Amino acid sequence: MEAIEELAVQPCTSSLYLRPFRLSYRQNGAKKFWDFMRTHDSVSILIFNTSRQCFVVVKQFRPAVYMCEIERHQPQVFENQDKESFPSLENPLPAVVGVTYELCAGIVDKPGLSLEEIACEEVLEECGYRVSIGDLRRITSYRSGVGVTGSRQTLFYAEVNDQMRTSGGGGQPEEGELIEVVEIPLAESMKFAYDETFPKTMGVIFSFMWFHNNIAPKLPKK
Repeated sequence: MEAIEELAVQPCTSSLYLRPFRLSYRQNGAKKFWDFMRTHDSVSILIFNTSRQCFVVVKQFRPAVYMCEIERHQPQVFENQDKESFPSLENPLPAVVGVTYELCAGIVDKPGLSLEEIACEEVLEECGYRVSIGDLRRITSYRSGVGVTGSRQTLFYAEVNDQMRTSGGGGQPEEGELIEVVEIPLAESMKFAYDETFPKTMGVIFSFMWFHNNIAPKLPKK
């Protein structure tokens, strides 16, 4: 996962996932504009393995996170962003700075499938558990990246057990996915959520808190 090499930055003139726009408008009499991106909505799934009392999350290299760290340490990389060529990354940072812990998730890009069906597919592909729509509990939906994309993510909860695991997960290599499945013991989950040495998404923190408030009190006492 961390064997990243031959790094090169270049302008993005077209994309299957992002479309940049500029909105001009008048607000309270003042003329304004705002640059934004249109992208897909998404689903995410909080997975709890009841056999071993742990959360199942994923770990992967995120280029956007990595480049934020590059800019923080090597701001000159983006100084010529309006030009056609960028300086090469001669002394790149270790790839681990771009690795994050996340909930199992995926974009909503299959018009024929419901959010629940897409969530089930993602759980199988990324984490290796076969769940049905009936195994899902919808927690809520929210807007992410409100200053840039405003896309909607819908969060589900699914309980699994060891018998439901049919593969090692890991995503779809043919689509460029390289995902590591990670188990976070329930007893250590809140410590993990607030430990900044483990880079993670807000979805992990929020969903762990939701679980401790709504599910944990109902678990059998040892």
